[in-house]
Amino acid sequence: MRTETSRKLLGEILLEKRVITAEALQEALDLQKQTGERLGRVLVDLGYVSEHVLVEALAGQLGIRYVHLDGLALDPELVRSVPEKLIRRHKAVPLRRDGSRLRVAMSDPLNVTAVDDLRLVSGCEIDPVLALESELDLVIRKHLGFPDLEETAGVFDDVEVVRSEVVSLNPGEPMDDEAPVVRVVNSMIMQAIRDGASDMHVEHLEEQVRIRCRVDGLLRDLTVLPPKFRYPLVSRLKIMARLDIAEKRVPQDGRFQVRYRGREIDFRVSTMPTVFGEKVVIRILDKTRMINRVDKLGFSAANRQRLTGILRHPYGMVLITGPTGSGKTTTLYAILSELNSPALNVITIEDPVEYILPGVNQIPINPRAGLTFSRGLRSILRQDPDIIMVGEIRDAETAEIAVRAATTGHLVFSTLHTNNAVGALSRLVDIGIEPFLVASSVLGVVAQRLVRVICPRCRESYHPAPGGLERYFAGQGPDETVTLHRGMGCTHCGRTGYRGRTTIGEVLPLSAVLRQMVCARAGEGELESQAVREGFILMKDDGLEKVRRGITTVSEIMRVAYVD
Repeated sequence: MRTETSRKLLGEILLEKRVITAEALQEALDLQKQTGERLGRVLVDLGYVSEHVLVEALAGQLGIRYVHLDGLALDPELVRSVPEKLIRRHKAVPLRRDGSRLRVAMSDPLNVTAVDDLRLVSGCEIDPVLALESELDLVIRKHLGFPDLEETAGVFDDVEVVRSEVVSLNPGEPMDDEAPVVRVVNSMIMQAIRDGASDMHVEHLEEQVRIRCRVDGLLRDLTVLPPKFRYPLVSRLKIMARLDIAEKRVPQDGRFQVRYRGREIDFRVSTMPTVFGEKVVIRILDKTRMINRVDKLGFSAANRQRLTGILRHPYGMVLITGPTGSGKTTTLYAILSELNSPALNVITIEDPVEYILPGVNQIPINPRAGLTFSRGLRSILRQDPDIIMVGEIRDAETAEIAVRAATTGHLVFSTLHTNNAVGALSRLVDIGIEPFLVASSVLGVVAQRLVRVICPRCRESYHPAPGGLERYFAGQGPDETVTLHRGMGCTHCGRTGYRGRTTIGEVLPLSAVLRQMVCARAGEGELESQAVREGFILMKDDGLEKVRRGITTVSEIMRVAYVD
């Protein structure tokens, strides 16, 4: 029997529960019009609501029972009594049979076609219940494993490779879209997208082909394939990326695009010859997951306020520092998205262009054609720019031109590879920029790392051991009462205890005193001490504050920010 709550729209329910804001709902509705996805899926993809909270709201809206599959014992024979194709296609797992009725966990209980299909094959009346899509995926993989390569035709219909010409495994032959290798590649791509992976690795070992995905910054196994897929798999990926399948001796780079559930996702492909075959690494660039607002990056309130103050200046240089994979490009894109307006000419030069920013002129460097960062930056200065973003300062020439642009009325953003914010100032001097130019051009420096967030589903509190390393790192005495948090591991987080990532960092605005010290060639230690006196927060301390708030763990802070 339907309740009053069930007749309300999903967005209304989430607004009433204050799970999302009206602005977030409107953004999701606008994106839904473009992709055709269900509103709930769009909200999850945008990061405004967790899958767990969404399913609870859907259960209330539909008046359908919601079940947790995590830790639930299922009858393998009952699961296998339903054809694998139907289970995978409809995300439907049979839970219990009571006479002529079959209870089935589904991600979309209102899918009439799925209910009819299940009724026909089982001969039972279907009682659908609601379950998390991620839990259903794990249950399916646990009980059915990787799909039988000869029996999966039509299972992956929602993955479509976007290309302008027919591709083939062998030159002159059309590609059979039902070939097993095609279905395997589609399966890999779909699972990587669902897991929120940033990269996918295809590695050739002596007796097998290992597929791994990088999720939340760390690699995890996706599946293992027999050696017979060694060459067809790589050939298929190279064809999709328009690479030379006959050339196996040198590295190659390419890209392709996939349309999945109404949204287009870019894939950058890099091949490298190894002892047992070509290793393929694929970077996954999902535009819908791009952060386009500074307040969604994860900076603390104090650091966000300092960054906002830096961005108010009309000209000067802002540097983002950190190692590869620390989120520097994401931060730059979020800043440019907020600063961009029809009244400004915003130009970027990148290697390569990862995401398209509407209204921004983006230039990919092309060293073979002679378009380097330094040469491109010179040309940009003749394009009447207001804001310039240089993907990376790699040499003295690029640094010199960027500094000159910052001191002649342009707002310049770029990245450096340094361990901390203060180190960026020393790095510019080491590159060959005069200290007085560094002091007069640099507005501020942002240093950052990405740490994994504790899974909200399996989060628990605990007291660290009296003599443990966690207490020492956090600066807590052995007798102090300290309560920390950690994830125990569940299906929602892939048994890792973490789900998603956030930023820890340090934001260093250059005060008048710091500028004088830079001119006087003060050391990093002196600069950092003065900055701390002015309220500067070290990255380690910013991370420990997130530990105290139960956002992440001490081990994560030690992993990414502990340098002593």
